[in-house]
Amino acid sequence: MEFRKMRRGRQELSFEETEDILNRRTAGVLALSGDEGYPYGVPISYVYVDGKLYFHCAKSGHKLDAIRRDPKASFCVIDQDQIVPEKFTTLYRSVIVFGQIRIVEDEKQKRAAIEKLGQKYGPGISEERLAAEIDGAWKALEMLEMEIDHMTGKQCKELVAPAAKQ
Repeated sequence: MEFRKMRRGRQELSFEETEDILNRRTAGVLALSGDEGYPYGVPISYVYVDGKLYFHCAKSGHKLDAIRRDPKASFCVIDQDQIVPEKFTTLYRSVIVFGQIRIVEDEKQKRAAIEKLGQKYGPGISEERLAAEIDGAWKALEMLEMEIDHMTGKQCKELVAPAAKQ
């Protein structure tokens, strides 16, 4: 599939800036095709590793049902959203990712992914404590991997560097 080019190209963030946002931020909205054709957007924590996104979830639920029905997904992360009332606008920066999600079946890959997620959300926690937390949740845990097909970052025109505006 060919994805649309950003309409306001000068506001597009570089690949490095986009990856930086994914690495820094802690939550986003995962959009799936939900029940009865309704879009299903769910706030979720994630980790970005080696060009892929990983999420964790329970062994059953709306998210897994939607993924099994249609693995195509979109994921959005807001990096900045500062209101400027006198200009009736916001200073924003965000990332949108399109891709396909799968349930991680391989036990070693699943363990590696949940460890990366744990390290992101528990910086400074000992390896032993992290392992104990993972072991305690393991039987009820699914890991999801999003293979990225297309990714863009965008910022408002007010944040574009003056040299890039010309």
